[in-house]
Amino acid sequence: MSVAAPREPLAPAALMDAEGFASVSGATPAQMADLERFRVMLAERNEVMNLVGPASLPDFWSRHAWDSAQLLRLAPEARAWADLGAGAGLPGLVLAILGKGVVGFHVDLVESMTKRCKFLSEVVEELAIPASVHNARAENLDLTVEIVTARACAPLYRLLGYARPYLQSGATGLFLKGQDVVAEMKEAARHWEYEADVVPSKSDPRGRIVRVRRLGRARKT
Repeated sequence: MSVAAPREPLAPAALMDAEGFASVSGATPAQMADLERFRVMLAERNEVMNLVGPASLPDFWSRHAWDSAQLLRLAPEARAWADLGAGAGLPGLVLAILGKGVVGFHVDLVESMTKRCKFLSEVVEELAIPASVHNARAENLDLTVEIVTARACAPLYRLLGYARPYLQSGATGLFLKGQDVVAEMKEAARHWEYEADVVPSKSDPRGRIVRVRRLGRARKT
């Protein structure tokens, strides 16, 4: 596995507005309208639910939308995605909005908390996006996907356990991580045999995307 780690602490990315997101992502006016509606629904529900940190909402377009959307550039031909621990719908709902209208595109949103599933279902229904919500634990589902992803779900060693059925069936993992990715990967190597590399995030210089291409057997500890 290879890791591109910063040598010193990096500053957070500059704030991005809706116009900036449209420019870097190529989102259409219709997609931008759906993303704006999602942003509003997220802000409204966040007042009564712990979906995202309230301080992150003013930076929605960079920290949440672009952070999620960048994954499409790593797997432009993929049509079947699964978002584990979908929570607030990041990255899953953003991916589904951007995949709306693409033949065969679908995102399975996997979330064990019923309240969060209700929020996800409301967004999916209102925006009529190609996604299904599963109120279940990821490792208990039998889904066939090309890409399995997650963001702020769990440390990598635990996340690989959740994603094991998908990865061992041929899916590629694209997991959004922070600047502690090196330590997470080393810890994961104590528990699993796996092949992975790291891609720098386009949304935040401190972020990384762990791309897992193969997951072997669990190590004995």
